[in-house]
Amino acid sequence: MGALLQLSSPALPVGAYSYSQALESAIDKGIVTDAASAQVWIAESLKRVLGRYEAPVWCRLRAAWDAQDPARFSAWNSEFIASRETRELRAETLQMGYSLRQLLLATGTAEIPDGELCFPAAHACASALWAVPPPLALYGYLYSWLENQVMAALKAVPLGQVSGQKLLIAVRPQIKVVVEQAFTMRDEELSTQAPMLGLLSSQHETQYSRLFRS
Repeated sequence: MGALLQLSSPALPVGAYSYSQALESAIDKGIVTDAASAQVWIAESLKRVLGRYEAPVWCRLRAAWDAQDPARFSAWNSEFIASRETRELRAETLQMGYSLRQLLLATGTAEIPDGELCFPAAHACASALWAVPPPLALYGYLYSWLENQVMAALKAVPLGQVSGQKLLIAVRPQIKVVVEQAFTMRDEELSTQAPMLGLLSSQHETQYSRLFRS
């Protein structure tokens, strides 16, 4: 349990706090304006973006690592990197993956693959090497994402601390649903279709005033 908490902690030095994954752009465009609209944006992102692709890809990466299948692991890692629609989203996953890989190496783990790693790949490796069961590890991965999104909303909307906690309470039950579905989805069911996210992310690249790197 300690390894799960450490891997899910905001203190994990991977730089997640510096990214909003287009939430800041949605705020700038007036799509997210208050706690209610922030909840809708974050909940839909969890369900339709992470739930339909990122979470099931994480499952495949962890399964490939556990099976000692480097070819399959590399293929899913490359596919996830290629699925990032904008420069910012690609840079984000590679920077976080690199940072987590460096942390593992610095703490005595020498089994991390060479080359570029997306963040889901690095996280799947870390969870396996730290002996965190896959369902719990994925739950922690998604909760960390949710917490980061809420923190971004607190800073950029802005929202109060109590509103942020209410948002976490409201969206948190959906993580269990996403985790359960992620482990049962077939390859042909995976989807990266999120055109609004791609548009807002590309617009964020030239946004004049911003707090976050994505």
